[in-house]
Amino acid sequence: MAEISQDNREFDVFVSHAAEDKEAVVRPLAHALQERGLSVWYDEFELRIGDSLRQRIDRGIAHSKFGLVVLSNSFFAKGWPQYELDGLVTMAVSAKQVLLPIWHEISKDEVVSQSPSLADKVALKTSDFSISKIADEIAAVVQGP
Repeated sequence: MAEISQDNREFDVFVSHAAEDKEAVVRPLAHALQERGLSVWYDEFELRIGDSLRQRIDRGIAHSKFGLVVLSNSFFAKGWPQYELDGLVTMAVSAKQVLLPIWHEISKDEVVSQSPSLADKVALKTSDFSISKIADEIAAVVQGP
């Protein structure tokens, strides 16, 4: 029974990232978002031994209001982040979710070369803002006025 109720949880934010960015950006950001009262789908919070990775990711994407994407060269080079991005873009295009991009150690030209449509979105850059400031900005958007 607990598994069923867990599967029906709703999240404010689904965090998509490459493992290489976890230590510097993603883990501290996920914790900072939780500290600001957001319900966060983040792999370290949600995945357990024996889980189906694809099913848990799909469920997390489908039950989140916002898709937070930490874009980096590592992100674009890996399969799972691309899989997640496909799902998040589908949700955004169908107006079921809002995509929130964070650029980490990547230039606009690099984002354009990988995904021109993502380069069009206003993004926060880890080179310009602290994790705390990024979390504040995301919380303000998610929680609204």
